[in-house]
Amino acid sequence: MRFSLFVHMERWDEEVSHRQLFENLSELTLMAEAGGFSTVWIGEHHGMEYTISPSPMPLLAHLAAKTSTIRLGAGTVIAPFWNPLRVAGECALLDVISNGRMEVGLARGAYQFEFDRLADGLPAADGGKHLRELVPAVRALWQGDYAHDGEIWRFPTSTSVPKPVQQPNPPMWIAARDPASHDFAVAQGCNVMVTPLMKGDEEVVALKEKFDTAVANHPEVPRPDLMVLRHTHVHSTDDPEGWRPAAEAINRFYRTFDAWFGNKTTPTNGFLEPSPESKFADRPEFQPESLHRTAMIGTPAEVIERLRAYEELGVDEYSFWIDNSLPHEEKRKSLELFIKEVVPAFQ
Repeated sequence: MRFSLFVHMERWDEEVSHRQLFENLSELTLMAEAGGFSTVWIGEHHGMEYTISPSPMPLLAHLAAKTSTIRLGAGTVIAPFWNPLRVAGECALLDVISNGRMEVGLARGAYQFEFDRLADGLPAADGGKHLRELVPAVRALWQGDYAHDGEIWRFPTSTSVPKPVQQPNPPMWIAARDPASHDFAVAQGCNVMVTPLMKGDEEVVALKEKFDTAVANHPEVPRPDLMVLRHTHVHSTDDPEGWRPAAEAINRFYRTFDAWFGNKTTPTNGFLEPSPESKFADRPEFQPESLHRTAMIGTPAEVIERLRAYEELGVDEYSFWIDNSLPHEEKRKSLELFIKEVVPAFQ
């Protein structure tokens, strides 16, 4: 099982500059590369200070110049906000810049807040049809001349310029949760990325079962890879209470996610207060004690034990999701400990 880093610039107040956050992200990526991580993943989000990434492409292009081995993942491009020609061309250009290290993740999108501003109020739940039309169109554009006449996009004969270094195409990933998404991804020959969010390892098992069902339903397609993405924090064995600050920080992260996802309040200059603790009084999964069990929080030995189970389950890539509202120094120490004491157990 290989490891990757999922990272964004997080800004929780105006005391830390965007430039400093950019430097912090670069530092974490270089640490991950030196530590043997396979890939760095950066997503796409708009207008949100707590997840800063209006496009993963310029960040990944910068990292391409700073690194030499780590692969560069756009995780994920939000299908309804793009045109197939732009996806194909920009991803191919990143593949050229990085000399064949690009990976592209694609998703339907989740925040209605973004759809209200970038997709003329299209219901976020309808983004799946964009994803299903985008994936084969991008692949066709990478191969050569192609005209598209679909439900959403129409364009005369065109092609991706440049073409990607990796042939027949860079690895493509689909963010999936429901069985239909797993089936579409596998049928298209795409790898699958899943996140159990605040659920326990039983959810990882359930997601793996959906993936296995899709694989079984498409014997004509070589088995794709499966990635599990999970909030991760490693603390020293000398600090038995080291889990608590991380669990409380992840609680804050998810309460902030809830506020943005609910789309009930207009943010102020990109900031939105987390939903109040009182809202989750009857939601035990938000409690720090529960997050200690569900998020990948623990000592190196505890984390190794859980990751062994993922490896035995057949997970191909575990992505260390480092976003969690903690200060950069705490993230750096956690990643250092993971690289020093967890990674060697899987080499």
